[in-house]
Amino acid sequence: MRYQGTARLGRRTKDLVRRLGADDVAVIDHEDIDRVTAEALVASGVEVVVNAASSLSGAYPALGALILARAGVRLVDAAGPAVFERLRDGDEVVVDAGVVWLGRERVATGQVLTVESIESAMEQAREGVGESLDAFARNTIEFLEREKSLLTEGADVPVTRVHIAGRHVLVVVRGHDYREDLRALVPYVREVRPVLIGVDGGADALLEAGFAPDVIIGDMDSVSDEALRSGAELIVHAYPDGRCPGRERLDALGLDGGSWASAGTSEDLALLLAYESGADLIVAVGTHVNLHEMMDKNRKGMASTFLVRLKVGQRLVDAKGVNKLYRSSPGPRDLVLIVLAALAVFAVIVFISNDVRAMLGLVLLRLRAWVGV
Repeated sequence: MRYQGTARLGRRTKDLVRRLGADDVAVIDHEDIDRVTAEALVASGVEVVVNAASSLSGAYPALGALILARAGVRLVDAAGPAVFERLRDGDEVVVDAGVVWLGRERVATGQVLTVESIESAMEQAREGVGESLDAFARNTIEFLEREKSLLTEGADVPVTRVHIAGRHVLVVVRGHDYREDLRALVPYVREVRPVLIGVDGGADALLEAGFAPDVIIGDMDSVSDEALRSGAELIVHAYPDGRCPGRERLDALGLDGGSWASAGTSEDLALLLAYESGADLIVAVGTHVNLHEMMDKNRKGMASTFLVRLKVGQRLVDAKGVNKLYRSSPGPRDLVLIVLAALAVFAVIVFISNDVRAMLGLVLLRLRAWVGV
């Protein structure tokens, strides 16, 4: 089908989704589109996505392309890196049968993916996933050998302004179903008032739920300026070699923050921070805990996450899927209360309205006449 729209280019899809609208054509460079990215693209309202890379390379059965196709988003796949050279953000383009046109110039050609073609490719990916799993396992074992001291020695964590010892801590990561799970925990947050730690974009999830994060930890690459300026304590995740790209963004915004160098993920650091600071209970929302999610995050191994969860496990409650655990439905007692409330409202109306009392009196007289009383 032919579609005309405004090209919006972004090699970092998680940054691009913030400025997408229904009239835009998203031009991305994202190999093996993951579930969270696909859900963000769908939520943006965009109808056409042109991917310079392969949305499903075959290394493992990535779910993103299937989510987009099932949501009705037209996905033009493997359009090639030249699309970023020949298009500029804001160009008016036409996408027709896998071809991207800028005026009369053909700037890229890709394959239009359908639900059927994606499902077939995913089946092939499942058959060859063993090779990826072997590499994943080897990397995990190598890391375990290097970092096993994490279990036997305490981690050197930053000292925070907010008091954590003896309190509950809620760690929010922008992972699968994070919105629904966080929504289910709103009563818990309001009643218990845990320390709120947002991992990068998890800070925005807290703001969307009506809560201000106490601490934001991460690369600072997928969190909004609003969240960074919310007053939360900022801890930048640095690389083991000392490089700290997130520091540049804080400097540009005129914000202060500490840094923490580690080979683990930012969500690992958030869990460690809570644990080593003496949290009584750690509740995790949206974290990545299984093999498929690790591959979705383009992780070469899961050793750091494995070690951290072994260490903090006795205090950790993973809230993944909590929104599906129990959904209350009205019982007989609730229905009786609703009926009684309705009758009470009706009685008040009768009491305060002369017209209603007169009408009811007339109805009563007619009933008496009908029965002969």
